[in-house]
Amino acid sequence: LIISSAKFLSAISVDKSLNLKSYEMKTVLKLILSLALPLAVGAIAGAFTSSAIQDWYVTLNKPSFNPPNWIFAPVWTTLYIVLGASLFSIWTLPPDSARKQALIAFGVQMALNFGWSFLFFYFKTIGIALAEIIVLWVSIIVMINLFRKVRPIAAYSNIPYLLWVSFATILNAAYYILN
Repeated sequence: LIISSAKFLSAISVDKSLNLKSYEMKTVLKLILSLALPLAVGAIAGAFTSSAIQDWYVTLNKPSFNPPNWIFAPVWTTLYIVLGASLFSIWTLPPDSARKQALIAFGVQMALNFGWSFLFFYFKTIGIALAEIIVLWVSIIVMINLFRKVRPIAAYSNIPYLLWVSFATILNAAYYILN
């Protein structure tokens, strides 16, 4: 009986160890995917639209407050990493309807973020891109509000993203007016 009990307790501790390792692996996988998703969105959009920057964008009339082209890559990379970290902090919460809504809002704004680059640079439709970035801006506010309900730090960490997209919206409007 003592030997059976020892084997049983040993099996339980091995099972708990395996469960813990499985949990840790799932968490690491969620972290990798959370960071990779926004970075991939930016990289794919950039790969498809980079030729327009050299061929078309440089020919546009630029507003006086247009930042130098080199600033966009590090800013967007930083914002995508923050977006990924905030996604991870929401995704690792226990499943419920508030978390689900927050994750859906994240997906919607990410899809809009992806689409804007194509509308502006690839299709060269500055006016449609302006309308789309306004929808993106609203979707970011919705995402921040939904994130705030489940994990406030995830919401607040996206305020720089909202500010940058606010600036990008003004910049897009200026391009529309000047061109």
